Amino acid sequence: MKKLLVPTDFSDQAENALKVAAQIAKKHDCEIYLLHILEMPLQEVDPMGTHSSLPEAVFFMKLAHKKFEELKNKDYLEGLKVHESVDFHEIFKGIFQLCRKQDIDLIIMGSNGASGLREMLIGSNTEKVVRTSATPVLVVKKEHKIFNIANFVFASDFKDESKATFKKAMEFANKLGAKMHLLMVNTPNKFITSAEANQRMQNFLESFKASNHTLNIYNDMSIEKGIMHFSESIGADLIGMSTHGRQGISHFFNGSISEDLVNHAKRPVITFKI
Repeated sequence: MKKLLVPTDFSDQAENALKVAAQIAKKHDCEIYLLHILEMPLQEVDPMGTHSSLPEAVFFMKLAHKKFEELKNKDYLEGLKVHESVDFHEIFKGIFQLCRKQDIDLIIMGSNGASGLREMLIGSNTEKVVRTSATPVLVVKKEHKIFNIANFVFASDFKDESKATFKKAMEFANKLGAKMHLLMVNTPNKFITSAEANQRMQNFLESFKASNHTLNIYNDMSIEKGIMHFSESIGADLIGMSTHGRQGISHFFNGSISEDLVNHAKRPVITFKI
């Protein structure tokens, strides 16, 4: 983990993410890439200049770079290598392109629940980034003066297709020195016995040398509620899950569980794409 991307609209929520990124960067010797998106497509600029939006684009670019300079002078970024970038793509496209170009290891975004995330990632971009990003996405809900992850809940259906993402989650937990609490949520619509659930989890773990973890089966009315209630019960510092690209969350996470958790969970959430 050497390169961190923090998309920013210069809001308090985005700065909360940057403060977390700074703490991770200092512990693991990472570089930080700041990205600000101006949603002003260059192809719409009138080459004749009659209705050109180019002067407005230049103004907002200069304003963004000025705000970048103010951010980079913050005490919590002292001694860190911070890169800045302003782009004109749609938000999610700009994020994905920078991830590919710079080989980003982790995206860190700020959110204050549903409204905060929508302020930063307009409309469906929330889903496109959190649920489809090939790069792991960490969503931060509040300011963390000390970002310490001791207890990490990883919720899954523990089927074979989730093994690659579990490996990434385990590596992330090891880097942070966190204990993993592996969680399978039972719901009325998709109920299996505790014995069956436990056996599936044990079979899943045979492929890994996982030691610092617990196995947990939790019954609730929905997967989202089960994850949040269990995390609350153990005082979890972080919730993790697998995403399944355009098809949603694996077979275990139906619909928009990842987006719901990002918007509703009080804790930081990290997603790993299958």
